[in-house]
Amino acid sequence: MTLTEIRGRLLTVLRPPDDGQDLDGRHRLIRRRRHAHGLLPRRRHTRARLADEGARVALVLLALAREHSASLGGLLVAALMVPHVIAAPVVGVLADRVRRRKLFHGLGLAAYGTGLAATAWALGRLPTGLVVLLVLAAGCCAPLITGGLTSLLAELLPERALTRAFSIDSTTYNLAGILGPALAAMLAAMIGPGAALFALGAAALTGAAAVTLLRLPARPPAKHRMTAALRPAVLAAGAREIVRNPPLRSVTWASSIGQIGIGSLPVITALLATERHAGWAAGGLMTAFAAGAMAGSLTYAVKPWTRTRPERVVLLCLPLIALPLALASCVTGMALTTTLFVTAGWATGPLFSTLLAARERYAPQPLRTQIFTLGAGLKSTAAAAGAAGIGALGGLGAAPLLGMAAGTQIVAAGVGVVLLTHSPRNIRRASRRPDGGVQDGECQEPTASGEITNTRSRRN
Repeated sequence: MTLTEIRGRLLTVLRPPDDGQDLDGRHRLIRRRRHAHGLLPRRRHTRARLADEGARVALVLLALAREHSASLGGLLVAALMVPHVIAAPVVGVLADRVRRRKLFHGLGLAAYGTGLAATAWALGRLPTGLVVLLVLAAGCCAPLITGGLTSLLAELLPERALTRAFSIDSTTYNLAGILGPALAAMLAAMIGPGAALFALGAAALTGAAAVTLLRLPARPPAKHRMTAALRPAVLAAGAREIVRNPPLRSVTWASSIGQIGIGSLPVITALLATERHAGWAAGGLMTAFAAGAMAGSLTYAVKPWTRTRPERVVLLCLPLIALPLALASCVTGMALTTTLFVTAGWATGPLFSTLLAARERYAPQPLRTQIFTLGAGLKSTAAAAGAAGIGALGGLGAAPLLGMAAGTQIVAAGVGVVLLTHSPRNIRRASRRPDGGVQDGECQEPTASGEITNTRSRRN
């Protein structure tokens, strides 16, 4: 299949079938589809995700260049990453309740880009504590780049197009994972780490400008909408829904546990490259894994396996990731190892696509962004924990550690099955469909006290 044919398939998978809509209705759908394409790799606010991935490398290189301190670089990366989960509930609640969503998301991305650009100037000129606070402030906006942008798809597209839309959106994460660190390293070598970080901040700013062009109507005014948003009970509403909703609970914890193993792979591939005297493998195997993930996402976009039970695909893909990783721990040839990494990466494509679809399908509309940002934050934290844990066990060698990474996928699948099939008795079932979702036309609205009440949803 040629690149032109692939592009044609991607531009048509989001096109809803003609159900006899009038001309104006079809024009509105076309406009929605065009603006929703802003979440695809070829559109501008993919640059925000590139900036998010590349900033971690640029911060370390900048700390080494100006302060000659790798530990400071690690501290700055931690300051950027920790708010992914800590700030996620607050950012999600505000995004779910703010009236002008595209302005809120655009300002959040602009603040993130400004924070990176300011850090590029401040490091080495201002006290270290102030620089860390600056990076922390930028990191607090990062949940909007991940789960926040993805949650907007449900507002931009008709429901029938969402399965494929999430698959295509997941490729932006894969593309950012491949190109972000490489772009940061290349820019640092060409123009210096400070200018590289500034350029990444500018890329996030262009993404912010693109978000403000999305066709998202303002929500109707609601009394005390924002004043109640930061109450503890409301901030915890998304977490409670994840705990109480069996499909959400299953995919959230299963994917987070599985991410522990995925997050450990960069450390393991570095050890593997050293043991097998193949320096290229440290980055090459992870590039192969990410390329496989992108291929899996595109494959699933063209031919989805299911539209009604995405949680089952999530749980199925976890063992499909484990098998090639386990085999890679047993083989010695680098060509076969690379092929197995591509295969494992391919299975993560459908997993991530259906994880996003499950969040959209089972999350109540007023909590959607909060659940997206919280889920993304949990995955980022799990990946960081996996990298740190495997690093402490580096003396065991690459093969046993790769087997452990495969084992976490099996554990994750088992935990997901248990959480999906064993539901607490006090879960309200009256407002649920038999498949676990919210009844058509209804959603659950968090009140000022944090309680959930059913209201009519405003699905497009």
